[in-house]
Amino acid sequence: MDGVIVTSLSTIDNPKGSIYHAMKESDVGYTGFGEAYFSTVSYGEIKGWKKHTEMTLNLIVISGEIEFVLYDLNDFMSIRLSNSNYCRLTVKPGIWMGFKGISTDRNMLLNIASIEHNPNESVNMGLEELPYEW
Repeated sequence: MDGVIVTSLSTIDNPKGSIYHAMKESDVGYTGFGEAYFSTVSYGEIKGWKKHTEMTLNLIVISGEIEFVLYDLNDFMSIRLSNSNYCRLTVKPGIWMGFKGISTDRNMLLNIASIEHNPNESVNMGLEELPYEW
């Protein structure tokens, strides 16, 4: 889908505790830094639909498993991220997104956003407004 990048991320295993890479300024998809925050979604719950008009999202699942569904111009894209599929999902402005908690454990993501949160730069709509079967 145009405006979406999935980047495999590296880990450095260490018996005392591993390192999980997230993002560098030189990475594809990096468009600046506004803020970073964590968000959780409970098992079976769905957050969505939301479309940012200015913010680029860089989403990394740090715990559990989350299904992300993206929508643009009558086209859906679905991807599940977890420790076993450790990737960064970059979503450019103008794409609708929803996500669902898949794991019964804690489902937590990190968003490295290109701009600071501004409640006036996004649009929301109800889950029933797009024809997607979760």
